[in-house]
Amino acid sequence: MARKRQAAANPGQSAPFIQIPREEQLRLIEKTGILNAVADREPRASSGSTPTQENDGDEEYPLAEEIFAATTLLIPMSFLLLLMYILVHFQYGQEPSWNVIIERMLSSIPILAIFVFYSELTNRYKHTRWLQASFFVLSVVSGTRMIYLVNYGNWLVNMRQCPPLGTIWVYTIFQLDLVPAVLALSVVGFWVRWTGARLIFD
Repeated sequence: MARKRQAAANPGQSAPFIQIPREEQLRLIEKTGILNAVADREPRASSGSTPTQENDGDEEYPLAEEIFAATTLLIPMSFLLLLMYILVHFQYGQEPSWNVIIERMLSSIPILAIFVFYSELTNRYKHTRWLQASFFVLSVVSGTRMIYLVNYGNWLVNMRQCPPLGTIWVYTIFQLDLVPAVLALSVVGFWVRWTGARLIFD
């Protein structure tokens, strides 16, 4: 009865804490595995947002950069195509008609744009053997075909085909590495020498 009265008289007092040695505390914590659960949750929480955002940024930035590079390359290639259309008219003594040139440019630029954008979007694989081999073959074919048309083709055919072939030839040489580019030009040069074709006319 005296203890109950004393407890009722002092309700603010609590029972004394049990003192557990530090070694025993560590053993209980390791046994429950609380620290391991907290350590597992933190990397999952951080990896749930950061890596995906970083991957999105890594994927978006190279794509935007490649599109920008393709656009900056498409502009000079389009002007080169326009210049070759004008020069081929003057070569055959024809006054260039802007309606005809604009019509041919409108039909040629979309094809050139697809070609440039596709090759630039695969720029990360530019130095692979299969892509270099493709550029090499395309360079040799377009170069020999253009020189053949200049020497033996009809002037109407030349006015239609030589400007796109010349543009593709310049572009493929630009995309090739140094050694394949020199080798492709050498093959075209040997072909010209072997067939007796001419590049300069009096």
